[in-house]
Amino acid sequence: MADNPPKPIIEISQLHRTYLVQDKSPGFWAGIKSLWNRKYKTVEAVKGVSFSIQAGEMVGFLGPNGAGKTTTLKMLSGLIYPTSGSATVMGYVPWQRDDAFRRSFSLVMGQKNQLWWDLPAADSFELHREVYSLEKDRFEKTLGQLIELFGVEKLARQPVRELSLGERMKMELIASLLHEPRVLLLDEPTIGLDVVAQIAIQRCLREYNQSRGATIMLTSHYMKDVEALCERVLVIARGSLIHDGKLSGLVERFGQEKLLRLHFEGTAPPDWVTQLGPADIQGPIVQMRLGRSEVASVVGRILSHGGLIDLGVQDPPLEEVIAKLYAEDSEDAKAGLNE
Repeated sequence: MADNPPKPIIEISQLHRTYLVQDKSPGFWAGIKSLWNRKYKTVEAVKGVSFSIQAGEMVGFLGPNGAGKTTTLKMLSGLIYPTSGSATVMGYVPWQRDDAFRRSFSLVMGQKNQLWWDLPAADSFELHREVYSLEKDRFEKTLGQLIELFGVEKLARQPVRELSLGERMKMELIASLLHEPRVLLLDEPTIGLDVVAQIAIQRCLREYNQSRGATIMLTSHYMKDVEALCERVLVIARGSLIHDGKLSGLVERFGQEKLLRLHFEGTAPPDWVTQLGPADIQGPIVQMRLGRSEVASVVGRILSHGGLIDLGVQDPPLEEVIAKLYAEDSEDAKAGLNE
């Protein structure tokens, strides 16, 4: 008899969230009239989203601005109620806000601070210990491990306002991990950071996931974050889930082209290269876009001529693939409105 599959640590079904917002006409007099005659409209932020996540997964949650990503994370953390639908996180209903649930997850929002600005981060960490009633020995052990993991040994006693953006983000993440959450919800954790800081935080999150088995759900507009951390991605647009699967499957589904990079001998490519199709030529380096089915035959023709120093074939950037996915969904929505 086959074993039953493990129960998902995050499970949501037909989750909806609508807002009633004032519908104001443009102009000064229209604004004056709205003081006495207000009109409202319903905005659907999340429309019947369903998915499940297993313990220990690192899942990318992608979508354009206003797609419903942050609203979904806020419902999963219990900050807001859904209009309809159901959700469980670690077996708890998030918006019931059980103490045991609140002690077992963290929500980190890249544009909101939880550390006291004028105090050293170490003081905020102590406050965090009191809030979560953490045992001192366990707290100090965990804090030491996190400080070493993030490489901020010399910064903990420095006022937060004196830290760089990347250093502050590391401190924010340490604060969110002090109570050893089983689920970590990250909303744009690397927003505004330079490449060095992004890579450092990616490494730390990967190591934390591997060492603690924590489940991580990550939203980010930096596709390098997603590529570095997540095998699986959920894509949401206009409040609806439009893709759930492996990141590689997303590229295969919406990246129908390959990028071909050629480096020839000398200072310029041979004349016959232009016969292969449109190309971007810079000195001896040529870059071309080809359909997946064309790659083998074109590469064969190139190799038969000789004079080639290097050849590379790669998928288009993930940002480009995601943009095509959003564009396709937008076109489908327009077609539906026109029917």
